[in-house]
Amino acid sequence: MPEFMNELTSLLCGNCHSLGELSHGKKGCRRNVALPENCRSKIWTVRNMENQTGEQGELILAAEECPDELFNKLHYFSKYEERIIISLIAHGPVLIRGGRGSGKSALMRKAYLRILSGNSKVLGIYSSLRNLPLLRSEGADYEKIFCDLLIANIRKELEKENILSFFPSPNAGSVQQTLVELSTLLGKRIVLFFDDAAHIGREASLKEFFDIFRTLSSVSISCKAAIYPGVTQFGTRFDIFNDATVIDISRDEGSQFFASFFLEVIKLRYPDILDRERIARTLREESLAEFLGRAVVGNMRSLIFLCNRIRLEDQRVGLKELGKSLIYLSGDYYWPLLEELSPKLGHYEPLIEVARNLAEKIFDFAKRKETVSVVIHRDLVQKLLKPIEILEYAGFVSRREMSRAMKSGGRGSRFTLNLCNLLEITYGKRLTSERFQDWLKENGEPSEIHSSSDLLNVEIPDMMPDKELSILSMKTDSLVKSKSYPYGLTQAEINVLRESGIHTIGELAEMQDDELLRLRGIGEKFLKRIRDVVGQAIWM
Repeated sequence: MPEFMNELTSLLCGNCHSLGELSHGKKGCRRNVALPENCRSKIWTVRNMENQTGEQGELILAAEECPDELFNKLHYFSKYEERIIISLIAHGPVLIRGGRGSGKSALMRKAYLRILSGNSKVLGIYSSLRNLPLLRSEGADYEKIFCDLLIANIRKELEKENILSFFPSPNAGSVQQTLVELSTLLGKRIVLFFDDAAHIGREASLKEFFDIFRTLSSVSISCKAAIYPGVTQFGTRFDIFNDATVIDISRDEGSQFFASFFLEVIKLRYPDILDRERIARTLREESLAEFLGRAVVGNMRSLIFLCNRIRLEDQRVGLKELGKSLIYLSGDYYWPLLEELSPKLGHYEPLIEVARNLAEKIFDFAKRKETVSVVIHRDLVQKLLKPIEILEYAGFVSRREMSRAMKSGGRGSRFTLNLCNLLEITYGKRLTSERFQDWLKENGEPSEIHSSSDLLNVEIPDMMPDKELSILSMKTDSLVKSKSYPYGLTQAEINVLRESGIHTIGELAEMQDDELLRLRGIGEKFLKRIRDVVGQAIWM
């Protein structure tokens, strides 16, 4: 934070809550302050910097919405991830699987942009499946909407090649045949990237998606898709072991690339955090970066929130400031995230309280056992599969091993826990140097929860069959920026929508671009922001 911020902050009074209000002279201010001209320009500079940071943060929340010219500046890929990118460009069908904010979209975008930047032997087609009619449909309706969307994206890409003839019928067989002919005509292999193919609250339509995925795949057509952990509705025609290569992209702290990856990411995006003059003498920048990555179980989106919070704490970065930031993230990011997820879960919505209860039990167990990872017997994992998937999606836990031998017999899955929620319930809520080192290196064996244990004895309620996502019936006021929606709209933007007669998120999502642009107060920039926020609200 610039040095002159302290001088400006001292001018605030009880009625002035921000530099923006101070610089504009809020009505009713008890102080009659005449700001020097150079101070006013500095205020403008700070506010402009904050706006840029805010916009950057919103872009990071959804990599598929990041403009091409900014993408490479805001994203860094480790050697391990470079191998995934190569797989996404190479021959053969691939599914990349990871939780919310794990970087699936970033990897897909990077592979697509790399093809654009000069791979003359490959034609890349990127399709985001954030499409409300697609989400609501099944069977033949799903296939038609999907193919119409894909055909439109292919035509858009072909315009760059000055090819204007691509008119298959909107069904998978016709699209596949026309794509093979196109591949022969161009002398190029075609790679189809399907981002956001899965929605955590809706699995029914995935059977249709995987049928189409399998139909389109051929020697000259390579399909790639991003899905969430726990997707099981592959349908009867799709064989997960033979019809695609599945790559789990969770960043494991046991990987040799883990520490170096987060060090490079933070150096590029948050160099001030690693400034030697800011870091306490007891901390090394390598250990600090690795600890931050470990604290959020390797999740990139959570890391962004954590680093932004650390920058707000103080000029100094020590254990005290780190501890405060971790606890803040637990209360203002992780727990509110479950509230955000609830209306997106469809017929799984009753499981959100089960997931919350399960998280409390697991973290309390880890606190008592003084461990940062637990092994849960596979029988319990199977019984609690969906609530555990919700916790994985939200970043409370991350599965590191699918089948680990347990001392008491049998096998189980090993989960590592985020350190933010763990510190919040740890005695004293203090991040000591001993705790820092123990958590960083994960000293000791993980504790086990056996199949006979009643620790995770939670009641699974009945599901709500065919329930539409509650998010669609929520008022547009729900999109205002808050703990649950940190990327939301301003109140002024909400007012524009309300005055235009748009009252629910579903109504807003269903409107076409030309319909929105005809409304008073909505231009191209506001339209893009609406699409970004609505997309994040429904899909993230």
